Amino acid sequence: MVRPNVLARLGWWPDFLLLAAMWGSSFLFMRLAVVEFGAIPTAMLRAAIGTFALLPLLFWRGLAGALLPHWKLAFVAGVLNASIPSVAISFALLSLSTGMTSVINATVPLFGALLAWVWLNQRPSRLGAIGLLIGFVGVAALTWDKAGFKDEASGYASLLAVLSASAGAASGAFSALFARRYLLGVPPLVLATGSQIGATVSLAVPALLLWPEAMPGASAWLGAAGSGVICTGLGYLLFFRLVEKAGPNRALTVTFLMPLFAMFYGFVLLGESVTAGMLSCAALIIGGTALSTDVFSHKKL
Repeated sequence: MVRPNVLARLGWWPDFLLLAAMWGSSFLFMRLAVVEFGAIPTAMLRAAIGTFALLPLLFWRGLAGALLPHWKLAFVAGVLNASIPSVAISFALLSLSTGMTSVINATVPLFGALLAWVWLNQRPSRLGAIGLLIGFVGVAALTWDKAGFKDEASGYASLLAVLSASAGAASGAFSALFARRYLLGVPPLVLATGSQIGATVSLAVPALLLWPEAMPGASAWLGAAGSGVICTGLGYLLFFRLVEKAGPNRALTVTFLMPLFAMFYGFVLLGESVTAGMLSCAALIIGGTALSTDVFSHKKL
């Protein structure tokens, strides 16, 4: 057992690694769910279970009343940071491995830096521009390596999956800028809970229309529950604590470690292959993202 004084000396690192492990597992859980539920029902279940996991904490901290004045904007934020990304990732997981999908998802900060440049006129330095270029070269290389642009069904399916995961990452990045511009000052727990409620409501009808005819098995329900409780409910709680300990900029870099855990889970539990090409593309994407986002770490978006 690790002694308390040892944990104190480690500071925020234990929370950082645990959060990366938890959020990295979301791709495994969603993969288990999507093969039987389908993309939209999987995304709706994650949001709904996450909502019920976060609501008790919201009431316990006495922040439920703070949600009402911002419910419209929270709904929009939910569509941007939960509905669209979850559906996009779920769809991608039907054709891509969990490790590859997690690598593409790691471009969220990369898209954030690009959108900050375009939308908020936050021009990057030369180093930041190089980081953007390197990151997107990594995405292009990953797409080419997987899809190969071959005239066959599997190639097109893989290409669409890569584009879907990229669109989900871009939507997640846009949601962060949207929240910073229109929801500045709203407690993070209020925003997180409101977003999950908004995602649940926006996906409820299409999820019911596309609900599978056959009852999904135990592994699919386990995947839905794990993504909602562990990755959304407990994950957000740990993220807020990490923000308090390490600050928001350091906390957001957890995105860089998530693919390593996702690849490990996929390799050990699902028997997925991890190729040298995938690792090389991951290095380009994560390295380019690190360079590009470091430029904006001192700026107020």
